Amino acid sequence: MTDSEPNATQPTVRDVIIIGAGLSGIDCAYRLKEQNPDADYLILERRERMGGTWDLFRYPGVRSDSDIYSLSYPFEPWRKPRALAHGNDIREYIEDTAHKFAIAENIRFGQHVLTADWDSTTDTWTLGVEVGEDRRRETHRARFVIFATGYYDYDNPYTPRFAGADDFTGQIVHPQHWPEDLDYRGKRVVVIGSGATAVSLIPSLAEQAEHVTMLQRSPSYIFSSKQKQYLAPLVQKLLPPQAAHKVIRTRYAAQTAAIVHLTHRFPKLGRKMIRNNVVANLPEDYPVDLHFNPTYNPWDQRMCMVPDADLFADITEGKVEMVTDHIDRFDATGVTLTSGKHLDADIIVTATGLQLLGFGGTRLRVDGAEVKPHDRFVFKSYLIEDVPNLAWSVGYTNASWTLRADMTARAVADLIRYMRTNGYTHAYPHLGSEVMGSRPLWDLKAGYVERSPDALPKSGTRGHWQVRHNYYRDAIDHRINKVEESMVFGRA
Repeated sequence: MTDSEPNATQPTVRDVIIIGAGLSGIDCAYRLKEQNPDADYLILERRERMGGTWDLFRYPGVRSDSDIYSLSYPFEPWRKPRALAHGNDIREYIEDTAHKFAIAENIRFGQHVLTADWDSTTDTWTLGVEVGEDRRRETHRARFVIFATGYYDYDNPYTPRFAGADDFTGQIVHPQHWPEDLDYRGKRVVVIGSGATAVSLIPSLAEQAEHVTMLQRSPSYIFSSKQKQYLAPLVQKLLPPQAAHKVIRTRYAAQTAAIVHLTHRFPKLGRKMIRNNVVANLPEDYPVDLHFNPTYNPWDQRMCMVPDADLFADITEGKVEMVTDHIDRFDATGVTLTSGKHLDADIIVTATGLQLLGFGGTRLRVDGAEVKPHDRFVFKSYLIEDVPNLAWSVGYTNASWTLRADMTARAVADLIRYMRTNGYTHAYPHLGSEVMGSRPLWDLKAGYVERSPDALPKSGTRGHWQVRHNYYRDAIDHRINKVEESMVFGRA
C-alpha cells in the first residue's frame, strides 16, 4: 500500500476511502490516522452534513436510546449532562470532533456511492459515485474501503400498506422524513408504533398537541431512566477530562452488559424488574399488563428507554393515551380498529420502523463477479469472506453502537498498518473448504430484522466467524487479536 501518482485518465489512488461521515466514519478516520499517520484517506458522505443517523432524523424529541457516555468516542469526552442525549447535540458532537482532529477537511459531501469494483490486477477498488443534485458521475479509487454506512435504508423507511390511507383527510408522516414545517399544535395525533422512535417522539408531541394516542399492535419493554447524574459529576470533578470520561464510559458499558446478561439468564426476574419500574410510574389502577407486557423476553428486542419517566408522566396526566389493538383501516377522520373503536386524528405518524440495507445499497463486485452480502460470512464482525481490502462497521443490538464501531475502527487500522509494514497490497479472510453452519447476523426478533433476512451478511457458528453481541468478550478477543489469523495476504 504505497503512494500512487495520478495519470491523465485515472483519479488518484487513495490509501483508504471511508464511506459515511456519521459516528462510525469519523471514528474510523481518527483511528486510521492514529496508527497510520501518513495514510492518504478520503471520506465520502452522501448527505450535505456529517452526522449520519443524527442528521437524517429530525423529528421532535429525537435522542439516543442508549447512554451517551458509551455512545460517544473513547478519545473525545462527552461534556453535556444528559445520559440520553438529544439528537442535535450528538450531531454537533460528531461535527466538533471531526473539526478538532482535522478530519472534516477530508470529507466530500453529496457523494452517493453506487458501485464498488475490485480489480485483482491492480489490487484497487474503483467506486462509482453520483455527485450532487445533478447526479453527475465520478469515480474514486482506493486500496482499502471501509463502509461506515449503517444498516438501514435512508430513502425508504418501512411503512405498511394501510387500507383507506388515501381516504384520510389529514396528514400522514413517517419520522424518518419529518416535515420541517409540520404544525401539530392543538392537533389530535395518532402515533403508530411502540419502539424507540415512538417513545422518544410522543412526549415532545404531547407538549403542544391537543391529544396524542400511542397505537401499538403489541407492547414493547419500556423502562424509565433517571437523568440526574451522581457519579459522573463527581468523577469529572476529581479527574482530568479524559480520565474521567474513561471511568464513566467503562461504568455505563459494564452496567448495560450486566443488565443484559442478567435479564437473558433470568428472564422472569428481568420481566419483574421492568414491570415494577412501569408500575411505579403509573396510576394504581392502570392496565399495565395490557399495554406494557410483551410476549417476548427482555432484550429479544432492543429496550426502549425513557428519560425521567416522561412518557409515563404524560399518560398519567392524560396527555397521552395508550391503545393496544389492530388497525382495520384508515378513514377520513382517523383510524378504525378491529375492536370497533375509532381514533380521531388530524395527523397520523407511522413510527413503524426501518428497512434493513447493507453497505448503503452499494453494488459490490470482485473482478466483475457480483458479491451478494447474504451469501458471505462475516469475519471478526467487520471483514467479509473472500472480499479483499474491505471492512464494514456495525454496532451492537444490546449496547451502544460505538462500543463495537470503535473496536472495529481500531482493528481495521491495525490491519492496514500490518499490510503497509509488510508490503501487502491485498488481504481477506478465507474459510476455505471448511463446512460451517450459519445464523442471522443479529439475534433480534425485531420486525425490521425478520422482514429482511437477506439484507446483511451472515454469521458463522464458531470462532471468529461467529458474530457475538457481547462487548466484553469481544474486547478480550480484540486485545489478543492476531492480524494474520485465517487471513490471506498477497501482493499485486
